[in-house]
Parts: sequence; structure tokens; C-alpha cells
Amino acid sequence: MSKLVIVESPAKAKTIKKYLGPGYEVVASMGHIRDLNPNRLSVDIKKKFAPKYELIKGKEKLADDLVKLAEKSEYVYLATDPDREGEAISWHLAYLLGLELSDSNRVTFNEITKTGVSTGMSAPRQIDIDLVNAQQARRILDRLVGYKLSPFLSQKIRKGLSAGRVQSVAVKIIVDRERQIRAFKPEEYWSIDAKFIPKGSRKAFSAAFYGNRDEKIKISNQEQAQKILDEIKDQPAVVEKVKHGTRRRKPAPPFITSTLQQEASRKLGFQSKRTMKVAQELYEGVDIDGMGAVGLITYMRTDSLRISEDALDAAEEFIRNKWGEKYLPKEHRHFKSRSNAQDGHEAIRPTTIDLEPSKVKSSLSADQYKLYKLIWERFIACQMAECVQKTTQADIAVRDYIFKASGYRVDFDGYTVLYVESKDTADDEKESELPPLEAGMPLKVKEIVPNQHFTQPPARYTEASLIKALEEYGIGRPSTYAATITTITTRGYVKRESKTLIPTELGEVTTKLMEERFPKIVNVRFTAQMEQNLDTVEEGTYEWVQLLTDFYGDFDKTLKKAKEEMKGVKIELEEDKTDLVCDKCGKPMVVKFGRYGRFIACSGYPDCKNIVKVVNKIGVPCPKCSGDVIVKNTKKGRQFFGCSNYPECDFVSWYEPTAEKCPQCGGVLFKKKGKKPKLFCTAEGCGFEKDFVEDEE
Repeated sequence: MSKLVIVESPAKAKTIKKYLGPGYEVVASMGHIRDLNPNRLSVDIKKKFAPKYELIKGKEKLADDLVKLAEKSEYVYLATDPDREGEAISWHLAYLLGLELSDSNRVTFNEITKTGVSTGMSAPRQIDIDLVNAQQARRILDRLVGYKLSPFLSQKIRKGLSAGRVQSVAVKIIVDRERQIRAFKPEEYWSIDAKFIPKGSRKAFSAAFYGNRDEKIKISNQEQAQKILDEIKDQPAVVEKVKHGTRRRKPAPPFITSTLQQEASRKLGFQSKRTMKVAQELYEGVDIDGMGAVGLITYMRTDSLRISEDALDAAEEFIRNKWGEKYLPKEHRHFKSRSNAQDGHEAIRPTTIDLEPSKVKSSLSADQYKLYKLIWERFIACQMAECVQKTTQADIAVRDYIFKASGYRVDFDGYTVLYVESKDTADDEKESELPPLEAGMPLKVKEIVPNQHFTQPPARYTEASLIKALEEYGIGRPSTYAATITTITTRGYVKRESKTLIPTELGEVTTKLMEERFPKIVNVRFTAQMEQNLDTVEEGTYEWVQLLTDFYGDFDKTLKKAKEEMKGVKIELEEDKTDLVCDKCGKPMVVKFGRYGRFIACSGYPDCKNIVKVVNKIGVPCPKCSGDVIVKNTKKGRQFFGCSNYPECDFVSWYEPTAEKCPQCGGVLFKKKGKKPKLFCTAEGCGFEKDFVEDEE
């Protein structure tokens, strides 16, 4: 008889099977096997919030197969992911297979390597019921909020709306930022920038107006700026003071889930959902030429900056061989995790340091390679020596006024030879290397230019900065950020504009109603406290039923009061109105939202059931029949372009046609998106291509 090992995904099963060898059968549960029924509450509130779990629809055969395999196996190991969710899946599997919770059959793998699998299999334990209860509490808590609050929002604002404990706060954060932007009143200010040339040199350097010798001067208007310019016109400039220093820059720590999502957004343009999907693939195992299935990174759902000593030693050896001893710090660099970190797993790192990205590139997809390279470089860099910069700061006097110049040169590149962390904004002062300067040195004034500015409102959130905010507030968990952002955008509370997240009218109206009627649900501190309470359930110091009891009493009262006070009230949305009139009854047409997205219907429903399909034209004629080219979507949501005259015209394209003609053959030019968008011709044998410039169309 063989031993049965149950994991969550087929990819992981394949990789682990390779390491365990004969005598083991490795199969996948395909995630959760049991869950709450999606069509009803499935929580018995009167019986201590007892959940009513059932087999997930479509998994009946899989469940039967697992039961049969378990019955004929010598022993069953539950090897689902090493987190709360994975622990709960193992608990459900134990129930399904009739396993005792006292059995030591739970194994976890921090990395899917021979060492990681061997270490996990050598230390089986009992299912951690505190972890399970923390997951149950979160699941039931979110179910109570979603299933009790969603019908209320649907009735008062728009049919089909949903509410979520974490998503509602995320939307509020974005709405609050939009309110700040609208309320912002710009203030005028001026800067004076100068360029000076040292005696005997031809190269100019820049300096910025500071003030006088006593204090910094804020220039508020053109008159003030002009007064200063008049006073320093044709006046000599001299270096009054020079200060030299040394600046040491330390590398960023290795990735945790949230910082990986942020950096992948900044550097690669990945949305968090895409990042986590690719990271899961790298963790579970990828077929590498000559090696078979290999797990390339450690577990990607972590909030810990802890690194194993073996990994630190391997990184040290690699750096020494690749760049030499001088690129190593005096000792291994350790990083401190956040105070509220669960610290269940190591930081995200490559499992095998010697598998450089270039060595495995041919075996990886484009996304896998990009993300693996990012993770590999970040980890190696975090164990490299500091970057040392020689800094220079100079005060330049023109009459009684002071201009300041600063710059640096790299004395030792250190970790920056491999990797530099990206930032959310470009506000960092841009410095350049200064020429040799000494106190008393006369300077030639090349130019002095005044510039008008206005203070700017706070920037809208990007996906990266929103994840950073959620983490800092302590809202949700890093593993939930991708799902939260996907939910609030797909459900129309927030829209993407370029890389920024902007609340829709629906998002703002819903948030306003939530603030007025359910202030705790959208309160940042309350939500963060709930996360801490869930952590105490995991620690075994807070009983999960008590957590739900403490929350639900006040929530239920608030909901009943809102229903009573808003009886008969319906909130109208401007974005739901149209200028169209029903051609059947003459009443206004309004935008409705259904299972397959937006459509236009008569406001006289149910007396009049006239419906008009929403067509998104791009303003370009069809290349085949000159009809309208419209945007369409596949069942999986992928966008493509087709003709409005379908099925009479069968034009279809993944690329967007433009109104511009090919200069070589006269064919239609299509737009190819990407970091460097292109216009290209699809005519056979043509091959014309050029860079796309925004104002060309």
C-alpha cells in the first residue's frame, strides 16, 4: 500500500511527487472541497453561528475519488498550503475522509524543493484548530456582512450591489482621497533656478534659490520674485560654503507579499491578481530543462522578513563568487518584521540561489521570468554591501541671497550593481555630480530663471500605493489584497484611469450611505482592530464564536434601524440616466446592470420591457464593410474588436484598428499596446511598423 499526500493544485502535486518518489501517491484537492453555499447565508446565527458546509458544486466526483484513494492508502498526509486557508482546507479534507483530528497527518512545505519537502514530511503534526477557527471566523464574518448588507444596498441604490467588510473600507480610502483632491485649493509659489559656471570650466551646474544668510525665504508671487531678480541682476556670484560628506544607502529588504505586489506594479506594470497568479506558479513548480519540475521560490503569502541561515550562507557564497569579497557586508543582513506580522513563513526568496534568471529563462513564460528575476535580484541585493556616495553641498552667494546646490558621485556601487527599489512618486530630489568647488571661488552666472508653481493635491492611489496604505492601516491581509482590488473594480465601485484608481459615482454614493448608516463597517480603525481580533483567535486567546457574537449584536441593530428609517427611500445615480427615450412607450431609458454587464432598459419596467444593448464604438470604420468597429469581450472577459454588422460582416481582431492608413500599401494600421505601443500593418507581405504617438489619431 502507498501513502497518500493531498495538496491543493496539480502543479504542486507533480513537483512533490518527483521528490517523494515511489511509495507515495500525490493528488490535488483543487482548493477547497467544502464551503458555505453561495446562494444562501448558510450560517445558523441562533446556534452560535454554526456554519453549514457542503460539498462545492462540481466536486462530487473528486470527493468520491479522494475517499476511495484514502481507504486503500496506508496513511494520509494533508499537505495543503501553509496558511490559515490551507489549514482550513486540510480540516475539511479530514472531515470528508473521516480522519481523526488527533492524528499527526498535517505537513507543510515552505518551499517545494527536495530539502523543503523532506523537512515538511519529517515533521507531521495535528491540524491546528486555532488556525482553522481564525479562518472560519473570517469566512463567517465576511458572509454576515455580505449577505445581510448587500440586499439593503441593492434595494436603496442599485440592484445587484454587494458589500464586503474589507472592500468597503478600501473603497472609502479611495473616496476619501478623491474628496481631498476636490477640496484642495492650490497656492501659488515661485522658485528661482540658476546655472553657474566655475572659472576655467565650460560645464554649468544647477542651484536653487534658498533665501538670505539668515533664513529661508518663501516666494509667494511674481512681484516678490521680480524684486529679488532685480536686486541680483548683474551681480557677481561666489561660492560661500562647501560641505563634503558620505552617504550610505542600504538595500531594501527581501519581498513579503505586499511589497512584491507593490514592486511588481511599479516595475512590471502587473496588477496584484496577476502577480499572485505567477508567484503561485513559481512556488508550485515549473518544468526546467534538464531538471524536471522545480519550485523556484518560497511560499509567496508571508508577512515575515525572516531568512533561513542556509539561504543567507548560499547568498553570501554566490555574491563572493560573482562580484568579490568587497560586495559583501561584514555580516549577514537581518531585517525586522512589522510588529503585527504573523511570522509564519520566511520572506519570499529564490529556493536555489544558483538558478540565476538567465539560466532558467528558456523554461519560463514571459511573466514567470520577469517576476522570478525581480524576486531573485531583490533577495541577492538585500545581502550585498551598501552603496557609498560622496556628497557635496554648496552655498552660492549672489549679493545677500543664497543659492544651494547639491550633488553626489558614487564611490562604491554596492548592491545597486544589481537592483534598485522603485518608488511610488518621483519626488526624490534629482541630484547630479557637481564640479570641484571651494569656498571663495568666483562663479560666472549663466542664467537665473524664475518659475511659477502651484501646490498640488495629494496623488490618487495606484494599485501599489493602495496596497501600501492597506498594509499600514492594518486592513485585511496581504494575501487578500489582490482579491479586494479586483472586486472593487469589477463591481464598478472604482475604475482604473491609466495606473490610478478613481471612485465611480456608485462608489461615492455607496460610501456616503455606509458612512451615514454603518460607520463601523467603513471605519479604518474598527476594521484594523477586527484583523487583530482574528489574530488573537489564531493565537488561541479569543474564542471565535465570541468574536462573532461581539460583532453581530451591534451590526444587526444598526441594520434594522437603517431599514426602518430608510423605508421607501431610493437613491438615484446620475450615471444611470441617459438621454434616450423608449421607442415603445416614450419613457426615459436608464442604464441597468445585469449578469453580463451594462444594458439600457426602459424606466417603465415592468410595464414596458424594452431593452437596448450597450455598444461601445471606437469611432473607426470597419476595414471590411465600413460599419462601426465596436469593443467586445469574450466569456472570460478578454477584450477584442469586431464589426457592428456581425454576422453579416465577420471582421474581428485582438488589436485595435485605427483610422490611419499604411503609407506603404494603403491598408489599415492596427495599434499594438505595451510599454512601447506600435502601429503596424497586417497586410500580407507589407510589414510596415512605427511607434505609436498619442496625438497621431
